[in-house]
Amino acid sequence: MMLKDKVAVIYGAGGAVGGAVAQAFAREGAKLFLTGRHLAPVEALARTLPGDDATVNAAQVDALDEEAIEKHLQAVVARAGRVDISFNAVGLRNTTLQVVSLVDLDIEQFSLPITTYTRSYFLTARQAGRRMVEKGSGVIMAVTSTPARSGIPLMGGVGPAMSAVESLTRGLSAEFARHGVRVVGLRPLGMPDSGTIKEVYGLHAKAWGMTWEQFHDLIAARTHPRRLTTLKEMADVAAFMASDMAGSMSGTIVNMGLGSLDD
Repeated sequence: MMLKDKVAVIYGAGGAVGGAVAQAFAREGAKLFLTGRHLAPVEALARTLPGDDATVNAAQVDALDEEAIEKHLQAVVARAGRVDISFNAVGLRNTTLQVVSLVDLDIEQFSLPITTYTRSYFLTARQAGRRMVEKGSGVIMAVTSTPARSGIPLMGGVGPAMSAVESLTRGLSAEFARHGVRVVGLRPLGMPDSGTIKEVYGLHAKAWGMTWEQFHDLIAARTHPRRLTTLKEMADVAAFMASDMAGSMSGTIVNMGLGSLDD
């Protein structure tokens, strides 16, 4: 198992991305500390994973609240002795953030994804990084999406937010890697088996006068295999990148766009 006895904290574990990553990490032997802004979905996820209270723990943590993050990490270290992996899968519902022209988009709606994603990633990475640097090892991770690298209409502030997260990944690595702490990102394309992505695709399809299936196929046609990334594929790559087998990878974003974007 690639992550045997690794101590992993997942923020946003109640969502589709965080849940898929938790399942992959559990399969690979990690000890999981699952967090979310709302406790019920995190506890529901924890019940589906193998192990007991010693290997799977659920907690309510607002990943935008520095004090809450700090208090939780103190509890993790007190219980497990360290933090090996910090994975930020925090998300926003995009029903009011996208499919509005930039000339018509309210400034608050434009700014919300930028401030939310960057604040959460910065706070969780900083708090984990302090502990990892002291220990001399660790992996900090986040998920972005293809608008970070590609101009796509009607994305509002989501594209700039994803670009900012990727830039922060490189900046964190530049400071932390010399202390044995890797910082990496994942950039999948689509993952329509996530309810959130399927909802967003539906919104874009409606804006373009298409069915959901037509919009899905339009995006998939831009990839080499004519399909989109799945949640399981993303989570499997996450497990590998969190493992010691990916020790040479830091300050980079793993391109899972299936050929739709060149590096």
